Amino acid sequence: MQIRQRPVKRVRIEIIPMIDVIFFLLVFFMVSSLAMTRINSIKVVLPKTSGAPENQKQNIILTIKKDGSMLVNKTPVTLDTLGSRLVYEMQADPQGVVIVNADEDAGYGVVVEAMAKAKEVGVRKFALAAEAGKGK
Repeated sequence: MQIRQRPVKRVRIEIIPMIDVIFFLLVFFMVSSLAMTRINSIKVVLPKTSGAPENQKQNIILTIKKDGSMLVNKTPVTLDTLGSRLVYEMQADPQGVVIVNADEDAGYGVVVEAMAKAKEVGVRKFALAAEAGKGK
């Protein structure tokens, strides 16, 4: 009795279909995570401007609402505590830009006082936020 041995077939794992599946999973999770993102922003009515919006690195955002209340990066502050909060926020980047995001109906005096207080603590660069579109 003669026993013939069959040649051993090696199992191959095809990697191309596996890469395709992983790529589609990656795309699926990226798109689904973008859809689940909620943007928490503070509603203010910005004044209109006719210029194109600039892309700036937003370091510190000073929001001034219509009623005169202020927020620094979504943290409520008063005119007295504004300086200390700006010093705290500027520790990461002392040369950062403070973006003044003032409501259209906010008092001009409040905005000027807030900017003066910021200058006292060392802020040198300001940017005024405005909504792109037709002016009044």
